[in-house]
Amino acid sequence: MKAAADVLRDGGLIVYPTDSIYGLGCDLFNKRAIEKIYQIKGNDKRKYLSFICSDLKGISEYAYVSNAAYKIMRHLLPGPFTFILNATRQVPKVLLEKRKTVGIRIPDNSVCHALLAEFGHPVISTSASLPDQEYIGNPDAIESTFARWVDLFLDAGPGGLEPSTVIDLTEDEPVLIRQGKGKI
Repeated sequence: MKAAADVLRDGGLIVYPTDSIYGLGCDLFNKRAIEKIYQIKGNDKRKYLSFICSDLKGISEYAYVSNAAYKIMRHLLPGPFTFILNATRQVPKVLLEKRKTVGIRIPDNSVCHALLAEFGHPVISTSASLPDQEYIGNPDAIESTFARWVDLFLDAGPGGLEPSTVIDLTEDEPVLIRQGKGKI
């Protein structure tokens, strides 16, 4: 984990396992690294790049969490869910691109928790897949696909092929955006 945290601190990219699919990530606060991820993912800044936090307290630093949203998240996290929330000023502008919301996860995955503990703050989390490509669960295929872009690959064996469930909690009623691995 120290090597992965060092790569993130140096502005590098990593591939790491989550509780749903393998993620492509970088330091939340490194604009150049985030721009690299946008390039890999097809330069469409209208698409969300979410990030992972270690706990609900971490989420509240980067997003406004209503009491109702907190109750829902407390029930479902950690787990394969991404929550769309209104962003605080702590979220880097490069992630917002003419919007005021952000996607945040707390995966139920020991590698993610160890990485976050070693690194000390959130990590970008987007699928380790190229534009218009199916999700990849085979570590060898992931490594060969991303070898030229990433600085470190945390191989934890075969990964899932189903992304996280995405729920918008910006309004009074939750809205299911994408049904994924997390069951409601």
